[in-house]
This record gives sequence, structure tokens and C-alpha cells, in this order.
Amino acid sequence: MRYVMVWAVLLLGGCSFKEAPVMKTYTMAIPSVSPVPHARYRNKILKVAYPVALNEKLIDDMYYSYSLSDRGSYLNSRWSNASGKLLQGTLIQVLSEAKVFRVVVPFNSDVDEDLRLESTVYDLSHHVRGKASYAVLNMHFTLIDAETGKLLKARHFSYRENTVTVDAKGYVQAVNRIMEKLSHDLIAWLN
Repeated sequence: MRYVMVWAVLLLGGCSFKEAPVMKTYTMAIPSVSPVPHARYRNKILKVAYPVALNEKLIDDMYYSYSLSDRGSYLNSRWSNASGKLLQGTLIQVLSEAKVFRVVVPFNSDVDEDLRLESTVYDLSHHVRGKASYAVLNMHFTLIDAETGKLLKARHFSYRENTVTVDAKGYVQAVNRIMEKLSHDLIAWLN
């Protein structure tokens, strides 16, 4: 009888009448870009390195903050892949479509590259400050000559885009607008 009661407690305790919220998965939209007519590096092969993060891991968590020291991740919303992979993939596709380089490949490719694009992510998160809500992306890029290791150019890009809603969906919409701006600015900088 004691075992029957233990089983009954375990079974009833494990049942819940509340449904857990559905996990929402979001991705970054690939911005539309036009080919560049006269690109400086048109005959070069570019490898795009996986971004390095300073403040948080580049995983599929979506980060938010309410202050400079208060950070967290959404429990029921996430990126479709690690945010570093999404950023790297977006950059590869955008630079390929813009035809700034002969070929653009990921860093793990066996192709011998002429140039390497490295990036550091300082912040990719949703900031909520009182009634203000905005997405932030701060990234630093370096273009390196692969043969000599010489730094050819470096640039920091910083974006802040207001969100329409104070949730993950509004955050993703703002990130997609940021990626559109970053794509055009990066192409102009590399050209």
C-alpha cells in the first residue's frame, strides 16, 4: 500500500494543468544587397572568421538587459542557431551577393585565402530602460592580409534600433533592421 501511495503522489505531482509556453525560434533575415560595380578586392578570396564575443557567449540564447549590470536570456525564445553562426552566415552571404570578393568562405574552409575578416561582438542584446526598448549591436571588424598577417584596416560599428514591442519578437525585428544597416556599411567599408 505504501508503494501505491508513493506512485500516486509521483504521478499526480508530475501532472500539471498548466501548459508551458511554446518555445519560439527566430533567425536573422539575410539583407538584400546589390553587386558592387568596382570592388577593390574583386580578385581576392576572403575567409570570414567565426565572431568572438566579449560580454556573453554566442549561443542560441537571446539576451536582454534592464541595466548595465542586469542581464538575462529569454526563457521561451531563442535564435535558430548560435548567434555567432547566424552573424557569420549572414556576413558570408551578404559579401558574396555584393561581389566585393571573388569568393567568400567560412574560416573552416580548406581554400587558401588572400584576406581574412575577423570580428568581435561587444554587445548583441535587447535593452529595456524604463519605457525605452531597443536592440543593440556593437561589433569590431579587422581585415587582415592572410599571407603577411598585416592589418589592412579596422573599424567599429555600433547600432541601436528601437523596438516596436518589448519582447523577443520586437527585438528580432530590430536586429534585422540593424543587420540591413550593418550589411550596407560593411560593404561600403570593404570596397
